[in-house]
Order: sequence, then C-alpha cells, then structure tokens
Amino acid sequence: MSSLLPSTDTAPEERTTLPQWVAVGVLTLSTFLVVTSEMLPVGVLTPMADGLGISSGATGISLTITGLVSAVTAPVLPRLLGNLDRRVVLAVAMVVLAVGNGLTAIADGFGTLMVSRVILGVGMGVVWGMASAVATRLVAPRNIALAVSFAVSGVASASVLGVPLGTLVGNAYGWRAAFGALTVIALTLAAVLLFALPKLRSPAADDTASETGQRRPLLRPAVVTGLVVVVLLVTAHFAAYTYVRPALEELPRMSANAIALLLLLYGVFGLVGNFAAGAAAGRKPRRTVLLLATGITAALAILALFGGSALAAGIAIALWGVAYGGLSVGAQLWMTAAAPDRIEHITGLYVGVFTGSIALGAFVGGLVVEGAGIVPLLWVTVALALASLPVGLVGPGPQRSPRT
Repeated sequence: MSSLLPSTDTAPEERTTLPQWVAVGVLTLSTFLVVTSEMLPVGVLTPMADGLGISSGATGISLTITGLVSAVTAPVLPRLLGNLDRRVVLAVAMVVLAVGNGLTAIADGFGTLMVSRVILGVGMGVVWGMASAVATRLVAPRNIALAVSFAVSGVASASVLGVPLGTLVGNAYGWRAAFGALTVIALTLAAVLLFALPKLRSPAADDTASETGQRRPLLRPAVVTGLVVVVLLVTAHFAAYTYVRPALEELPRMSANAIALLLLLYGVFGLVGNFAAGAAAGRKPRRTVLLLATGITAALAILALFGGSALAAGIAIALWGVAYGGLSVGAQLWMTAAAPDRIEHITGLYVGVFTGSIALGAFVGGLVVEGAGIVPLLWVTVALALASLPVGLVGPGPQRSPRT
C-alpha cells in the first residue's frame, strides 16, 4: 500500500505540509484509541463483571495488567526493531490491539480476560511508545513541539471523550459491543497508518554520538532527573485521582451529577494544559515541567485543606487538570531534549516509566485509602508531588532544545 507521503529517512523540509499534519493526526487517533481501550473497563466495570461472572475488583485488575505489560513493552521494543519500517510496526501494533479488544469482547471468564488484556498491553506499549518519536520525524523542526503535543493529546482526550463515548455504547448495546467497536476501529486505523505515514526506517544518531561511532548512554544525568520527577508526579497523581470520586463525595459532599460535571471540566482543562505546556516546553522544558509540578502540588494541597468547600474543590480540580494535562507532553519534550540522539529509545523508556508509575500510583493510593482514609491520602500525594520540585531544581536538566 502506497503512502500519502514520501519516505522521510532524511530530514523533513522547513515547512510542514498538509499531508504531514494528516499523518500526525492519524498518530493522535492511534494514541486516543489505545488509551480508550485501556481505560474503557472503568466505564463498564459493573456490567462487565456481571457478564464475566467475576468480582468488580478482579475486573479492575485488568487495567493494572495492561499498564504493567505496556510498561515493559514500550522501553524494550526500540532495541528489537532494527531497521524495520516504523509505519508497518505501528500498523501491526494496531492489529495486535484489535486482537486484544476482540478477545475482550468474547471473553467468558477471568482467564480469557487476562490474556486479552496482556495482548492489548503489548499493542498499547508499541503505539504509545513510538507515537511521539515518529511525530518528531514527520514535521519541520520548528513544528516538533506542536506535533508531539498533538500526538500526546490523544492520551488526554481519551479520558475526556473516548471512555464516555465507549460507556454510552456499552450502556446502549452492551459492554461486549463497545469492545467490538474498538476492534473494528483498530483494524481500520491499521490500514490508515499504512496509507497516511511515510516509510520510516531506524532514525540515524545525530552528531551527539561520540567520535568513535558509539552512542552515548541513554541514562545520562538529565534523563535520570526527568524520570525521577515523572515517577514522583505520576505516582502522586494516580494515587489521588483513582479515588477522586470518593474524595469529592466525602469532602464537599457533591452529588454524582456534580462530580461528573467537575470531572468533565478537569478533562477540558487537561486538554488546554496539554497544548499550552507543549508550546512552553518546546523552548524551556525543565521550567515548564517544574511549573506543572508546582500546579499539581498546589491543587492537591487545596483539595486537602479546603476540600469541604465546593468552590475550593472546583478550583483545585481545574488547576489539577491544567497542570497534569501538560505533564505528559512537557516531560516528553524534556526527554527529547535530554537525549536527541536516541529519540525512539528515550521515548520508549519514558512511556514505560510513565505507565509503570500509573500502576504504582493506583497501588499506593489503595493502600493508603484502606489504611488511613481520603484526607491522609491527599497529604501523601502532596508530599510526593512536592518532592519532585527539589529533584527537578537541583538535578541536571536538558541542555538542548528538542528542535533537532
């Protein structure tokens, strides 16, 4: 199948063309689909558990399994790809995702569900782990930050649009139909990826490689600093966000409809934060990420201190949405700037650490909630987020612009 774009084994031109932006848009749809596939069980948890004849807790484990498999797949894959065409790799990954969703749709118990979610985790790790790296190669250098923002926005918009839409389909036609629809969409996107993307072989290392031809180590100081900051912030976020509904029920005593509206507001602000942070981090990644860390810390502290007020809770949720919504793209651009000669490897490592931190955060949140309650959980997450600030300030940061 021929592509809309010529091969981009060489650098793109200074001006990004419409077909190149279309290719970036297809990547955005791909990340949107993989995260929707991962998170959809949240929206159909009760009927899904009833249909499989298992507990809600056992059904919920499927999210953890997918995240852990993705955390392993994303950093390992770039070392195995060699010079394979990345367009084909992404298309195959979407077929794998389709298989995982299809098996979920026909699952008859816990065992089949776990197998399906492992397969889905492999597809998710490949697509999410490669999307940002591929996006940087599709556009002119001056548009790299915007292209990464678009690719990562699929992750944020999945929570705002993908899961609610999937839940509506599940409510109307059954949860199996919702996963069946994701299967069809994944197969369609696999074909579109082959058509819309150019041939992309392994990216050549740039002049930051040593004179002997050997690549610099991936875990260089600026990378380690950024990854520690990501672990602290993502763990803090998911430890708190996993239990945001009980927090809003307990502290300001909001109704279910008010909470749903507030979480929609969170998602909208998250999309705003994604693009604002992408523009800022394209120039100053460390400063942008530290500003986002400050916002996350402040939001959690406001919720812990003044969460009994509906107004204060609303302000905290809006600030939280903007700050966390920008973290994924901001930290991605930190990684890109810290290791511009190892784009695929650093992106895979970053996504692996990110998704692993999601699982860790949900686990930590469960332990603290069960042992101490909501308010102590919020203070634990404040401490974790606050700890990221001295790490990011004192540790080495990226020295180069990601526009390479």
